[in-house]
Amino acid sequence: MREEEKKLSSQKKRGKSMLKKRWVYPAVYLVCAALLITGIFWYQSRSNESAKDNFSYRGDGYVGKKEYKNPATEVTKTLENFKWPVKDASSAKVVKDFYDSKASKEKQEAAILVYNGNQYQPNRGIDLAMKDGKDFDVVAAMSGTVTKVNESDPLLGNVIEIEHEKGVITVYQSVKNIQVKVGDIVEQGKTIAKAGTSQLNEKAGTHVHFEIRKDNAYLNPNSYINKTLSALDNVNTGSKSSADDQMKSDDQSNNSKDDKAAETNDGSDSSSDNNDSQNTDDSQG
Repeated sequence: MREEEKKLSSQKKRGKSMLKKRWVYPAVYLVCAALLITGIFWYQSRSNESAKDNFSYRGDGYVGKKEYKNPATEVTKTLENFKWPVKDASSAKVVKDFYDSKASKEKQEAAILVYNGNQYQPNRGIDLAMKDGKDFDVVAAMSGTVTKVNESDPLLGNVIEIEHEKGVITVYQSVKNIQVKVGDIVEQGKTIAKAGTSQLNEKAGTHVHFEIRKDNAYLNPNSYINKTLSALDNVNTGSKSSADDQMKSDDQSNNSKDDKAAETNDGSDSSSDNNDSQNTDDSQG
């Protein structure tokens, strides 16, 4: 028993002496710190592996699939601005402007098409020609899909229609040497035809008739050149052709004036006849 007690007491003395040494506590702190840092690194590595697993799952399922390519293309198209359907707008001139119901009478009259001698029609687009009168390429004013090609319309001079987003289409009339077909996807600025002539506007010579429509309503291209499709979001398309409505209104107004003038003339003639009759009676009396 005494020997065991001596051993225990000697061990306690050794332990106390060890703790009294200066390097013991720093060593303990370092060991604890090392264990703590090791635990932190281990936890982070586990978290990163979990995140990679989740990301690779989503990526394998979605990224790179075909259906995700189209939205990116559509966004690019949406950010495009309308351009004139010619390669060099500075070399072009307007030979017949859009019939605007809010314009002055002089501008409205200048925007009326006259054909076959007595046929009148408001210009629903803008007719462009080169300043030097030469032939020129007609290009797509905005990216889209070709939905109509008519190469047998001498009155309009052949027709190409390109559909865009949000019910908007651009129309190209008075063209020849058409280089696209229905279903073609064309990029903005791509040559689609050569400028030609039409019976509807023979005086313009070689030109292209350009229209912008939304939901079949005719819009003034001057108002939307260098603007995106979003500029047409709030356009009121209740009337398919305000130009036609204005023409009808003007015709009705002119007819009303003519009727009033005719009534006035009839009244004057009647009064003159009555006076002549009265003078005749006086003479006979």
